[in-house]
Amino acid sequence: MAHQGLLAFLLVLVLVALAISGIAPYDRLTWLMEVAPVLIALPVLIATRHRAPLTRLLYVLIAVHALVLIVGGAYTYARVPLGFWLQEAFHLGRNPYDKVGHFMQGLVPALLAREILLGHGYLASLRMANFLSLCVALAVSAFYELIEWWAALALGQGADEFLGTQGYVWDTQSDMFMALLGAGVALSLLTRLHDRQLSALEDRAADRGGERSRRVH
Repeated sequence: MAHQGLLAFLLVLVLVALAISGIAPYDRLTWLMEVAPVLIALPVLIATRHRAPLTRLLYVLIAVHALVLIVGGAYTYARVPLGFWLQEAFHLGRNPYDKVGHFMQGLVPALLAREILLGHGYLASLRMANFLSLCVALAVSAFYELIEWWAALALGQGADEFLGTQGYVWDTQSDMFMALLGAGVALSLLTRLHDRQLSALEDRAADRGGERSRRVH
């Protein structure tokens, strides 16, 4: 019940934030492009919550990532107030909010890949699972940079708000580095908690399997 309550809270939180962000975003096309991953992921997560549930840790981090994308879509990454605060606090030359997004873009896919590899029994080696999860996070980041490139080619100057480069020539490379950093943080600081929750998830699945077996007999 506590698990279901958490999922319901996270879902409502993301949906409310999404609705508010869509009322009057700075640029409607940019908003749609930035929140597109949320619009794709939400139905998938809802449809698979019983058949292939995730750990609570991962659901929480996915919700946080969704909120980061939603806020970036509402303001555009170069105009998010939190980014201006970070820029002033750390004496930066640009609004760094997009780097927060790319950090999450590494952290969440790394844990998701790890959960699939270990939770579904594809790998037994923790070290290999961590290594491949890092590779997946980098691959996701690289593919997203290709999407940004295609958007720039298709929209021309209209893609500037989506790209959020703010004139920084090394934006693509720094984006991928932030994703690598996010994946590294996830795999170095969150794996113990993740492993405990994976074990609990497996126990719940075993209990449900036992209940179904008893009903059949």
